[in-house]
Amino acid sequence: MKTKHNHFAGSTTWFTADTHFGHRGILKMENRPWDDIARHDDDLVHAWNSRVRPGHDVFHLGDFAMNSSAERCQELFSRLNGKLHLIIGNHDGDRHVQLPWASPPADLRTIFVDRVRIVLCHYGLRTWNGSWRGALHVYGHSHGKLPGTSRSLDVGVDAWGYRPVSLAEIRERMAETPETDEERRIAEEAAKAEREAEEA
Repeated sequence: MKTKHNHFAGSTTWFTADTHFGHRGILKMENRPWDDIARHDDDLVHAWNSRVRPGHDVFHLGDFAMNSSAERCQELFSRLNGKLHLIIGNHDGDRHVQLPWASPPADLRTIFVDRVRIVLCHYGLRTWNGSWRGALHVYGHSHGKLPGTSRSLDVGVDAWGYRPVSLAEIRERMAETPETDEERRIAEEAAKAEREAEEA
């Protein structure tokens, strides 16, 4: 459903995922360049705030924190600039979902940024609503290990230098990615179905 609450400006909208604040294990698991989780968290907050201004919207596509108390989650949340929106990840429990997000946390959400439809999910999808009509898909969870396509991309911190990214940056990286055979086939089938519907 299109509502004004789902429309955002590209110059003030950011995407990120998989910050894993407080999760010591993520340093080794994903080979993050820190040996201290407090420094990791501080540096991620700094990288976030160096791009995001207080009035900006940030869509966090899951796994905000792990192994952190509710108080630590609240403290980190309060240090981050912007109006934060959560797409729930597999590590987001009650203490994460109950933070003061700018909109109700959801498993899946469709928004429009500069009139571009974007489907948000913690997990990478093979197909999504509007995929053959130009809708893009962004996700997290894979920590940069699931290759993007010309229409879908991992926006997690491990894939983007530990900082939030803009739609312009996402589209630039997508443009550098060749269209897959599957994407071409789906687009051709969709175009054929549209032609047949118009002729019927």
